[in-house]
Amino acid sequence: MSLVGKKFPNITVDAITEMGDDLRINIFEEATKNNKKVLLFWYPKDFTFVCPTELHAFQEALPEFEKRNTIVVGASCDTNEVHFAWLNTPKNNGGIEGVTYPLIADTTRNLSNVLGILDVTNEEYNETYDALQIEGSNVTYRATYLIDETGKIFHESVNDMPLGRNVNEYLRLIDAYTHVQTHGEVCPANWEEGKEAMNADRKGVASYLSNN
Repeated sequence: MSLVGKKFPNITVDAITEMGDDLRINIFEEATKNNKKVLLFWYPKDFTFVCPTELHAFQEALPEFEKRNTIVVGASCDTNEVHFAWLNTPKNNGGIEGVTYPLIADTTRNLSNVLGILDVTNEEYNETYDALQIEGSNVTYRATYLIDETGKIFHESVNDMPLGRNVNEYLRLIDAYTHVQTHGEVCPANWEEGKEAMNADRKGVASYLSNN
């Protein structure tokens, strides 16, 4: 079920910074209390293959997100200790040394379970062992959420594990949403900052289509 248009879950989770500071982060409050947009991206595991390329790509684009009043937060189900070890591993050894935004450690799966982004193919209750048995890796897909200053989700996307994200597309989506917030216009296909938008009525659509 899509969460677009809904408030982001008001759930607090563990996180860590590059300096090893243990945090408690609530994404909804990060947006509403700081009056900022938030980009939250989930990745499957630390010390894997596609994941470090994405974390470095978001780090390289961090100044552009900051220009757009947007906080970037990464997340997986790894522990703070594993995050910290990865943060201190050099790039040339598959690490993410140099990443400065916080990383959520959703070890309880409380938040990722509510979001519905865990790779769980089957859950069965085993009466013999009086326990729930899970099939699947029970880690997250590459899910991305854009949250506005009111805590509302205005974009969500989920990639399968082998598919890395295009960071520039999230910058474009933030630009488009900010344009809608500021000007009340809507943004057509392939819109980018500086291009013509349009009014959300028949006359506006007709005018845009005739000019493009």
